[in-house]
Amino acid sequence: MHSDQDIKEAVRDRYATSATQGTSCCGSAASASSCCCGSSATSSATAARPFTSEELGYDAAELGAIPEGADLGLGCGNPLAMLGLREGETVLDLGSGAGIDCFLAARQVGESGRVIGVDMTPEMIARARRNARDVGIANVEFRLGEIEHLPVEDASVDAIISNCVVNLVPDKQQVFNEAFRVLRPGGRLSVSDIVLLGELPVQIRESVEAYVACLAGAIMKDDYLAKLARAGFSSVTIEHEQQINVSDVLSADLVAEYQRHADADDATVKQAASCFASVRVRAEKAAE
Repeated sequence: MHSDQDIKEAVRDRYATSATQGTSCCGSAASASSCCCGSSATSSATAARPFTSEELGYDAAELGAIPEGADLGLGCGNPLAMLGLREGETVLDLGSGAGIDCFLAARQVGESGRVIGVDMTPEMIARARRNARDVGIANVEFRLGEIEHLPVEDASVDAIISNCVVNLVPDKQQVFNEAFRVLRPGGRLSVSDIVLLGELPVQIRESVEAYVACLAGAIMKDDYLAKLARAGFSSVTIEHEQQINVSDVLSADLVAEYQRHADADDATVKQAASCFASVRVRAEKAAE
């Protein structure tokens, strides 16, 4: 098994590459399944195209208004969908990457509102800040930090969003505890993420590549929701759920490696692959 620090370094390295090269690490499939930071960059011969943001639930008109280079195709959904941001609100993005969701949120909260993006990868922070400067967006700021230890004051934000990032963090309970801490009473959280519907195959569970691909770090759906409730959130609900296939988000050679390791036929591999789902989870912090 890999240590938490090994996992963090692997995730940081992969996202640093995406930030500097401006490319997606997503895998793909023939269908419109969601994906999150998938296929290995070393397996280009077996990796198909990353999904477009429109396929993940973003509006084409909105995407046309964000800075070029803000959308690296790293998400697994649209956490802003149905969140209903209001003028003047403060929004926090956990794992903000190059800033796509921050810039979309900034348009919704207006000049009187504020958006804070937190990311642990210096290269991503640099890219996001450059994107903001290039188009003169003044109500967005990006802070370097880990989402388990947010550089944000207590009870200072109205809404929290995150897109396929919590599953990359070993201590998910600490992430949700921190999210609850910085959210104002009456605030809400919307997270797009990958969860498990069944037991994860050992070959994927022990693979760092699979962890970076938002798979090995996924936990059971009920456990995910329970951790939010344990942090103090109420009205924890799944607003959208879509089953995905492991071959959609991992390189074909890794899938074949699992098949050899488990001495499994195609049917067994496909059954194991049915463990994963993309979800959008909504929760609230009760008003005082």
